Amino acid sequence: MNKIYKVIGLMSGTSLDGLDIAYCTFELTDGNRWIYKILNAETIKYEDIWIKRLSSAENSSAYDISLLNVEYGEFLGLQTKNFIKKYNLKPDFISSHGHTIVHQPSKGLTLQIGSGSTIAAAANCDVINDFRVMDVALGGQGAPLVPIGDRFLFAEYDCCINLGGFANISFEKENHRIAFDICPVNIVLNYLTQQLGLAYDDGGRFAREGNLNEELFNQLQQLSYYQQNFPKSLGKEWVLTHIIPILNDFNISINDKLRTFAEHISSQIINAINSNQSNKVLLTGGGTYNTFLINCLKKNSNHNYIIPEREIIDFKEALIFAFLGVLRLRGEINCLKSVTGAKKDSCGGSFHKIFG
Repeated sequence: MNKIYKVIGLMSGTSLDGLDIAYCTFELTDGNRWIYKILNAETIKYEDIWIKRLSSAENSSAYDISLLNVEYGEFLGLQTKNFIKKYNLKPDFISSHGHTIVHQPSKGLTLQIGSGSTIAAAANCDVINDFRVMDVALGGQGAPLVPIGDRFLFAEYDCCINLGGFANISFEKENHRIAFDICPVNIVLNYLTQQLGLAYDDGGRFAREGNLNEELFNQLQQLSYYQQNFPKSLGKEWVLTHIIPILNDFNISINDKLRTFAEHISSQIINAINSNQSNKVLLTGGGTYNTFLINCLKKNSNHNYIIPEREIIDFKEALIFAFLGVLRLRGEINCLKSVTGAKKDSCGGSFHKIFG
């Protein structure tokens, strides 16, 4: 079996920042240790039409979602084809997360659009995608999936936290990998900032100008999700049901809401870290650029927060989904029951092969 793999990872998160594309290599050493490199990487910003379609898709008809699945798959395939041509690459395959439209594991339902067959046809390259469905079918949350990559690629850290649409944490406990979604981050911060006519709060400057509203803060802190034991995961539906109505009920400035929600994020992250008594904490994802949020974390705890080089901040999830594809190709476990609560560990992902 090959020990070196060349893979393009595709990632699109709930914050709709854009499509992350990363060309990665993975080498399995004689000591059974994985070594990775990110050789080329880009973020393709979504045009307004894609933001509109992806953000509202859950309210569409079955026909429209099916059509979007194919059209978004073609978009992914063509963007990847251009990326391959630009850097003169010869990947073994493409490993695609897709874009989550529905995630309700309690109903056995999770949907990440971006047809794997369409990606393969448009890019003229083999594709592995649809990583979450098997775990959900086994009674798991289908999320988070990144922790298997944290275990094998980022083992030097006591815990790994990604600050994307949601914050999630991953760590080892009694020889088991544990992970769960902590709280919403950019999906809510961006929602608030868009009411100011901007896509996001650059560096957290509006939050920094706001005041903490104790009543709002306390209501957020008391949400029942935060008292649940892991495994647990969050989706856009939960935010629309539980977070947005609370924020809309408060007649205070957007800056005050941003400040209060950032403090809420900080508090929930610190609670999650303290439950593991971690010290060396890797922070990645777009939220690491929110300096106000990072300062809140540092102000309220003594953990050693490590912000890595930009390519890891921006492309860690694309890297790890490329790695999930490698494990799928090798027929090895890429989804852990200790993380998701499934009946069994599994090897998820659908393979779409091009010949000739």
